[in-house]
Amino acid sequence: MLPDVDGYELIKAIKDHNKSTPVIFMSARNEELDRVVGLELGSDDYLSKPFLPWELVIRTNKLMERIHGIEEDGSDDIIQVGDYTLSEKQRTVYLGEDEIQLTNKEYELFCYLVKNKNIVVSRDQILNNVWGEDYFGSDRVVDDTIRRLRKKVDKLNIETVYGYGYKLVCKS
Repeated sequence: MLPDVDGYELIKAIKDHNKSTPVIFMSARNEELDRVVGLELGSDDYLSKPFLPWELVIRTNKLMERIHGIEEDGSDDIIQVGDYTLSEKQRTVYLGEDEIQLTNKEYELFCYLVKNKNIVVSRDQILNNVWGEDYFGSDRVVDDTIRRLRKKVDKLNIETVYGYGYKLVCKS
């Protein structure tokens, strides 16, 4: 029911590009034949409209578990950097027992710097990896977010490499 494109043709194109791309087919068509065709074309699941948004979340999570497996130990995502503890699954940053409140971009920038600690990263690298390659705007958004991040994680040393970018300097 997509405008100017058939859902079946879309799933064929997706699977031709990469067979392992997970797909949940959502359609107003609820006939058995429609569901069977969608599944035959490579859909991992078929969801008929109307549906509850939470049902989509549950089905998506189950699909990701099937594809990537269930992680038994939740500590795999815990990263210790200086006095701070970062949990990627929970999207949280703690200083001791206190949670540091970060905006979405501050958090993503912090994660990027942590994963590249002691490496100089350019503004362009930060823009591409945090804001996305399709970001349209000033690269000064990086400077502003770094400034706010420095205030919130003030026990870490985020150095400015003038005219180029930034570097999170830490021993751990």
